Amino acid sequence: MSTRHRKLERHSIAFTVMILVVASFGGLVEIAPLFTIENTVEKVEGMRPYTPLELAGRDIYMREGCYACHSQMIRTLKSDVDRYGHFSLAAESMYDHPFLWGSKRTGPDLARVGGKYSDAWHVAHLRDPRAIVAGSIMPGYAFLTDRLLETRQMPQALRALALAGVPYSEEQIANAASDAHYQADADAGFEDDLADRYGANLNIRDFDGDPRRLTEMDALVAYLQVLGTLVDFEALDREDVVR
Repeated sequence: MSTRHRKLERHSIAFTVMILVVASFGGLVEIAPLFTIENTVEKVEGMRPYTPLELAGRDIYMREGCYACHSQMIRTLKSDVDRYGHFSLAAESMYDHPFLWGSKRTGPDLARVGGKYSDAWHVAHLRDPRAIVAGSIMPGYAFLTDRLLETRQMPQALRALALAGVPYSEEQIANAASDAHYQADADAGFEDDLADRYGANLNIRDFDGDPRRLTEMDALVAYLQVLGTLVDFEALDREDVVR
C-alpha cells in the first residue's frame, strides 16, 4: 500500500470526497452519452398510452401489490419465451410510470396475459383464486366488484403523466372521466370517439359482468386484458428477418 493511499484512508472526510469524485466520474461516463441519443427506446408500431380505464386498473394493480408476486418482463431465455411468449421490449414500458418489470414470480408473469383468458375468467379468479386454480396462494379481491370506480381525478392523473412525457392530448385529458365510462359500455355508442383518441386496438365492453355500474373490477380486468396485446409480434419478427 502506498504512503499516499495510507494517508488518505486515515482522513475519513478526504477519503469520502475521493469516493464521491470517482463515483461521479464513472456515472458521468455512463450517463452523458444518453443525452446525445435522440431516443434511447426504439419505438414500436401499435404502442399507445393507456386509456383512462386501463390506467385506473394499473393504479389498482399497484395499490393491491400485485407486482410483488407477478413480474411483467419476459426474459430472452428459451424457457421464458416458450412459457410466456415473445420476450419483452423496452417500448412496451415506455409509458409506464413506474415500470412494473419485477423479478418475483410467486405467480406467473403477466406481460402477455391480455386476451389469454376471458373477462369472466379474470373476474372469477380475482374473486376466489382457489376456485379457479387449485392450491393458489393468491388472496381474493372480491371487494373490487363492490367498489365504484372513482373517475373525478382521472383528468388530473393524465395531466400529471403528460408532464412526465406521456403524450396525452388536451382532448384525451378533458374527456378522461367520460371515456372510462364509455370503454366499459359497448352500448353507449362512443366507439368511434374512443378509437379517434386511442386507436382501433381497444377493448370496449363491460368487463366485470355488471353493465349497470363502473367498478374497480372493470378497471383491473381492462388493464389485464390489454397487457401484451398492442404489439404485433409476428409482424415485428417478419420485419427483423427481412432486415
